Amino acid sequence: MTFESLGLSPKMLETLAQKGFEEPTPIQGLAIPRLLVPGGALAARARTGTGKTAAFGIPLIENLSAETDGQGGASANGASARGVSALILVPTRELAIQVTEEISSLKYSDRPVLTCIYGGASITKQFRALKSGVDIVVGTPGRVLDHLERGTLDISAIKYFVLDEADEMLDMGFIDDITKVMDAMNPQARVMLFSATLSAPVLSIVKQRTGTIEILEDADEILPTDLAEQVWIEVLERDRIEALSRIIDSENEFYGIVFVATKVEADTVAKRLGERGYQVEALHGDLSQEARERVLGKFRDKRVTVLVATDVAARGIDIEKLSHVINWELPHDSDEYLHRIGRTGRAGNMGTAITFVTPDEYHRLFRIKKVSGKKLKKGSVPEVQGILDAQKERIESKIVARAGHERAEQEPGADTLWRSFAEDLLSKLSPEEALSAALAEGFASQLNPDKYREITEVSVDDTGITRLYVGEGRKDGLTPRALVTKIKRISGLADRQIGSVEVYDTFSFISVPYREAEKIISLSRGRGGMPKVQIADPREAGDGRSQSRRGRPGAPGFARRSGSESAGGPHARRHAEGPSRTYKPRRERKAKKQ
Repeated sequence: MTFESLGLSPKMLETLAQKGFEEPTPIQGLAIPRLLVPGGALAARARTGTGKTAAFGIPLIENLSAETDGQGGASANGASARGVSALILVPTRELAIQVTEEISSLKYSDRPVLTCIYGGASITKQFRALKSGVDIVVGTPGRVLDHLERGTLDISAIKYFVLDEADEMLDMGFIDDITKVMDAMNPQARVMLFSATLSAPVLSIVKQRTGTIEILEDADEILPTDLAEQVWIEVLERDRIEALSRIIDSENEFYGIVFVATKVEADTVAKRLGERGYQVEALHGDLSQEARERVLGKFRDKRVTVLVATDVAARGIDIEKLSHVINWELPHDSDEYLHRIGRTGRAGNMGTAITFVTPDEYHRLFRIKKVSGKKLKKGSVPEVQGILDAQKERIESKIVARAGHERAEQEPGADTLWRSFAEDLLSKLSPEEALSAALAEGFASQLNPDKYREITEVSVDDTGITRLYVGEGRKDGLTPRALVTKIKRISGLADRQIGSVEVYDTFSFISVPYREAEKIISLSRGRGGMPKVQIADPREAGDGRSQSRRGRPGAPGFARRSGSESAGGPHARRHAEGPSRTYKPRRERKAKKQ
C-alpha cells in the first residue's frame, strides 16, 4: 500500500514525502480512503503511535481544502465570516496541543486554520482566536463546553466531529460532557471515533445519534518487543544529564533517540549534551522541513549518534538498528511508552530502552509496569570507575587491532612514518614513558574522571499514601463503608491504613499505602466484585475546571474541595455532584475526638 493509492492530492503527497512518511500505517490505509468520500459514522480502533491523528487529520485537510477551493477562498467579509467546520475532542491538554501541531504540520496551504482550546490557558486569547475565524477546533471537553455556554463557539453547522482517545475520556468521567457537546452540534455532522479500544458505552453514544457506525480495526498490536531490554532508573531531575552522559559513555557504540516532552526541552537537552562533546541534534516541530531533513540525514548516516526528539516530530521516521531509546521522563501514556521502545530492537538486533523516573513520577510507574509485563527491570546509573574501565578496554582493543592490521599489511613503507616516529621517541624516553604520554595525549578526554560529577542517590518514597480512582459510585450502590470493606478484603489492609474515602455518583476515591496500591490494582478485577481501580493522577485530566465543580476523577483541585469552591462559579450548580460523607478510619476519628 502507498499513499498514492489512497487517492490523496498531489500537494498532500508532496507534504507527506517532505515529512518523511514513506507508506501509510494499517489504520491510515483503512481510514483515509473512507474519510475522503462522503459517508456515515466511523469508529477506528488502533493503538497510540500507529498514526491515528494523521488517519483523520489528512482527510480533514483534504476535504476542507477542496471546499475552500470550490468556494474561491475566503469570503468577502474576511475570515470572521467563516464558521467552524470540524471539532476534535481530546481528553487532555497535552494531547490537544499534540494533535493541533501534528495536523498543522500536514497542511500545504494557509487553510484550514486550526486553534487549540483547553483549560488552564487564557480563555480570552482563545475567544479572540475563535472570533478571527477558525476551520478546525481541537479542545478538551470542559473548555469546549465553557465556550459553548459563553456563546464564543458555535458548532451548530460543523461538518465533522472527531472523538480522539474516546475510551480514555470515558475512563476520566467525560461521558456527560461528550453527550452535551454532541447535543449542541450539527446532527448531520459526520462522526469519527478513534481509540485504542472501543467500548460499548462510547459506541452507544454515537449509535444513538447516527443509527449505524462502521468499525475499522487495526489488527497490528504494539507490544513490548522481546528484542528490547527495558530498564527504569530512579534519578533526580537535575541529575538526568549526568545520568544520560554516563549511559552514553558506558556503551561501545551508542546510537539512539532521547524522547522529551517539549520543543524547549529538546533544544535544551541537545545543547547540554553538545557542550559535553557528544554528536547530537534536536528534532521537533519548530524545525523547517529543510532543517528536519538535514537532521535526519545526519542521524541516518551516524554523523549524529544522539537524537533528542519530541514524540510528534519522531513520528513517521523509521530508523533501524538503534542501540537505545531513552525516555527523558516517564511517558504519561502507556501506549506511547510501547511505541517508543518499539523503535529499538528491530531487524533482529538487541536494543535497550531506559526510562528515567523522578520521585514525583514514581506513582505513574504502575501503568508502565502493567503494559511491559515482567520485562521492565530496575537499573542504576553506571559508576564512573566502571565507565573508565570499559573505555580502557575499548582503547586497548583498538590499539591491538591497529597493530595487527599493520602487521597484516606487509607493504613496504606502510608503517614507516609511525615506526620512525616511535623509534625517535624511544631514543629519548623509556617505552613506558612514551606509551603513557601518547595515551594521555590521545585519550585524556575519554579517560578523565573529573568530567563526571556526583549523582545524588535517590530512593523514591514508596512508604507514603497513594490516591486511587475507583470506577463505581453511589449510582452503583457503593457507600464509603462498602468500598473500604472491599478494599480490605482484597488487600488485607486494616482500617488505620486506609485514608479518606469520597464516593460520587459514578466514581470514588480512596487513599491507601503506596506499597499496597499496585496489589490492589492488580487484584481489583474479579475479586470481591471490585470495579476498575487505577492511580488517580491529577496531571492527566488536563481540563482546567476544578474537580469540585466538574465531579470528574483525577482533575486538579479535587482533594482540596471546600465550601467556597463547591458553591462558586457559573457552572457550580449544574455540575456539582458532591461526595458522600468523607469516611475516616476508626483511629483518626478517635484521635480527633480526644
